[in-house]
Amino acid sequence: MSAMTEQEPEVTAPEATEPEAQLELDLGELPGGVAGAVEAVLMVVDQPLTEDELADGLHLPVREIREVLQQLETGYAAQSRGFTLRCINGGWRVYSRADYAPVVERFLMGGQQAKLTQASLETLAVIAYRQPISRSRVSAVRGVNVDGVVRTLLTRGLIAQIGESEEGGAGLYGTTPYFLQRLGLTSLEELPALAPYLPDADVIEELIEQGHA
Repeated sequence: MSAMTEQEPEVTAPEATEPEAQLELDLGELPGGVAGAVEAVLMVVDQPLTEDELADGLHLPVREIREVLQQLETGYAAQSRGFTLRCINGGWRVYSRADYAPVVERFLMGGQQAKLTQASLETLAVIAYRQPISRSRVSAVRGVNVDGVVRTLLTRGLIAQIGESEEGGAGLYGTTPYFLQRLGLTSLEELPALAPYLPDADVIEELIEQGHA
């Protein structure tokens, strides 16, 4: 009588599973189509988006995104909407229309929103028009110490250190892209012609030497 051997259970390889398919959206089937999709995205972003970023995120050609943005901008203007699309430093974002600035200002200045002090605004103006500029030179223009104000502007993201002076290595400050964004400007060249009313560099140097910094 031959010895009986226990048959090992047959092991079968697990069936390969297909990776989960990515959700594909047909933007044309949405109520607002591609324009509505672009509009919805721009309504929720914290920072302006470039045409390339929108095209990549929505899987659409850049040319189509550009056409949609222009159509939306034209449509908002024709309907006299309280908001518009603007391109600042190459990025698109929804902004309140300039015509409604008094209404927005009245709402925001109702005590609920922190605003810059007069000293901060004056310091910011000097930096904007005389950048790159050191703290001592800003102090010379304003006639007061501006260290605390500069720290406030740095915290708000309106200015940044953009270099150091060749003499002494003092930090040089200038405005940031966020500053342009908040003012609705595309470049510093769009600032009003205020620079001629500020002291020239040689006058500032004289004030510093006199101990007004």
